[in-house]
Amino acid sequence: MDLGSKLRLPATWLVLTVLTLVYLVLDDSVDRDHVVLPSTAVTVTAIVIALVKVRLIARQFMDVRQAPVLLGRLTDAWIAIVAVCLIGSQLLGTWLAAA
Repeated sequence: MDLGSKLRLPATWLVLTVLTLVYLVLDDSVDRDHVVLPSTAVTVTAIVIALVKVRLIARQFMDVRQAPVLLGRLTDAWIAIVAVCLIGSQLLGTWLAAA
């Protein structure tokens, strides 16, 4: 086991923790006087943060990194499809609400 593989797990935990803290700051930024204000940018950013965390967890803790290449690509494709669906529905809902 080389130094890179020994540092991979703590580095992943650190990135996951930082992403969670970024989300908490972002979530608090739209809360004014205990009233949550709708924000498309914050919602899309939260979705992206969540999907980055899903990919990190799948790669590092579910051993997709060491799985066959096809499984890694299918996992990435699934995350991309979920991203398009979630962000698309958010943007479509925002557009319909404004119309």
